[in-house]
Amino acid sequence: MIDRLARLAPTRRQQLLRNLSLLQRRRLMQAWRFRARPAQLPPRGDWFTWMIMAGRGFGKTRAGAEWVRMVAEGDPTARIALVGASLHEARAVMVEGESGLLAIATQGIEPKWFPAKRQLRWPGGACAMLYGAADPETLRGPQHSHAWADEIGKWPRGEAAWDNLAMGLRLGDRPAIVATTTPRAVPLVRRLAADPRVVVTRGSTQDNRGALPQSFLAEMERNFGGTRLGRQELDGELLLDHEGALWTRALIETCRLTGPVLERGDLVRVAVGVDPPASAEGDACGIIVAGIDHAGTAIVLEDASVERASPQRWAQAVAHAAERWAADRIVAEANNGGEMVRTVLRGADMALPVRLVHAAQGKVARAEPIAAAYEAGRVRHGRPFAMLEDQLCGLLINGRYEGPGRSPDRADALVWCLTELLLKANPQARVRSL
Repeated sequence: MIDRLARLAPTRRQQLLRNLSLLQRRRLMQAWRFRARPAQLPPRGDWFTWMIMAGRGFGKTRAGAEWVRMVAEGDPTARIALVGASLHEARAVMVEGESGLLAIATQGIEPKWFPAKRQLRWPGGACAMLYGAADPETLRGPQHSHAWADEIGKWPRGEAAWDNLAMGLRLGDRPAIVATTTPRAVPLVRRLAADPRVVVTRGSTQDNRGALPQSFLAEMERNFGGTRLGRQELDGELLLDHEGALWTRALIETCRLTGPVLERGDLVRVAVGVDPPASAEGDACGIIVAGIDHAGTAIVLEDASVERASPQRWAQAVAHAAERWAADRIVAEANNGGEMVRTVLRGADMALPVRLVHAAQGKVARAEPIAAAYEAGRVRHGRPFAMLEDQLCGLLINGRYEGPGRSPDRADALVWCLTELLLKANPQARVRSL
């Protein structure tokens, strides 16, 4: 009926809608094909892979779940794989979430959920099984006719899990996969986006603004508008890395901290790195807080940087950050101002444990050991830091900087901070000739 209504002339459509009963109108308003935006509906034509690559809040999960519901209700022989980054996420988001399969089920033909078996069964006979991409081998044996792959950009073993899943789609006449993801520049997402046979739907958070709180949209714009992270997570852009960058988006994504938020008691040491500006009208004052846990892993805790601040203001920001985290050490670059930096910091708080460092090497040379520590898995980010991560990805091995702003002030502060925690505390042994 929905398709018929869509094809009618506007006047004829209004006449038919007026003749519907109240129950019919309610069912029409609840029907997904009536409520969905065109980008959330399956594309026409014969396709094997449909990737919805869009910003957060676009409605990717709802689109994926509705496609699975449509398949399960229309094909009693369907065998569907539901693959999340982990089994926990597959269950919490794809099945039990607000836009998951249980929440959007058609009244009267809801699927039965068997958590112990990781299985959904529809009354007509269709069946769906849950899998976690962290264990690609679980996808090696089973066969399916359809699959929904959620947030493939954060799959820990993305290509291995995808390949096993695709090779198992051997049932039915028209096997198909729907992949929903935020556009992270990891190998699997780049591979699918470049494949001409993959149908790609793109979109942004703003596309779904009618269903999102205005306060959320305003806060996202305030914090992330204009940043590379905002372009990726909100605008839905697939941002490719600069050639020769010390840090890549994919590397930073592997360094996200999982689990509960750390507190000061979980850390052995905490340091604050400071990259003072040359003047109040110049660059920002980079202020980065990081700690090191009992296993020797550095955790980036806070970006407390301030823009266009007077010496008194940025010194107070450093003092407050040190107080919040009970920092053991403040490491500040002294190339611009020398002892003036120490004087300004001590003026904000006489008890601050300040150590001045001098940049004898270039920015890239100082940053290389820290980038290597990221690659070795010795650094984690406690949460996303938009501006800091944009600056890290702008540092190139040829000594150039192609990130936001004139100078990587936040990145410099991070390098000083992590050098103190990872390198100064454990200096490498050296051989001396006697």
